[in-house]
Amino acid sequence: MAVALGSRGVTSVALPGGARLELSEVPLVIGIVNVTPDSFSDGGLHVRPHEAIASALRMAADGAAIVDVGGESTRPGSERVSEDEELDRVVPVIEGIRSRSSVLISVDTMKAAVAEAAITAGASIVNDVSALGFDARMADVVAKREAAVILMHMRGEPKTMQQEIAFDDVVADVRKELAGRRELAIASGISANAILVDPGIGFGKSFDHNLEILARAGELRALGPVVIGASRKAFVGHITGRAAGPERMAGSLAAVAAAAAAGAAAVRVHDVRETVDFLRVFRAIGSAVR
Repeated sequence: MAVALGSRGVTSVALPGGARLELSEVPLVIGIVNVTPDSFSDGGLHVRPHEAIASALRMAADGAAIVDVGGESTRPGSERVSEDEELDRVVPVIEGIRSRSSVLISVDTMKAAVAEAAITAGASIVNDVSALGFDARMADVVAKREAAVILMHMRGEPKTMQQEIAFDDVVADVRKELAGRRELAIASGISANAILVDPGIGFGKSFDHNLEILARAGELRALGPVVIGASRKAFVGHITGRAAGPERMAGSLAAVAAAAAAGAAAVRVHDVRETVDFLRVFRAIGSAVR
């Protein structure tokens, strides 16, 4: 059943220049554009700017509300890339998307300089897997540029995060830690209405943790709009026996169903067209029983 989204009274998210991202009764779809050679599912598919731009435009045409451009892999055990290399990967892609489409763009980065350049190039949202914890300048950049921000839960960093997976109650602990990051963001001058939260499925979580977060994701809505990123992740492969990549799409759609039922504001996915179609049917069924 479709559920209303206005946790904390939030029905939209503040964007630069006074614009608003309107939320819906079902999650908005964020399309993943990894401009990397080593991401776990689609690494190497979009390493050339024109390939990444074409993929983003296709996602926008298929119904993505946002395209999320990243230039550094955050898969478990991944190595860092330099600031210059990340800039070289993402800025031309964001500029190319913006010159051809009005779709909202987010930049997946932990680096303040990359976020600032991406906003200048046309991004409106910063998707920070460290929840402003990696770069001391990030909160200031987001605040001054009036960007929206997705604060994702992760302990440690991608290279070491799977070494820190002990929780007393994974959902309660994630909620508490994200609440602290949210308070820091607001204290840094970021508008409360510009903050979304992501529990970080697959980031320093066990198989059981990932399932519990999906089952209880609604408990995080007290913090504001919730983003769920479960697309093609290892827990889907563990359950289905499918290899990383498109073969995990059906299992990923089951995770989208759980996110939608919990009232998530957005889902971050590789398979945009199929997810948009799925959510249209999900919404229609929910509307029929009101």
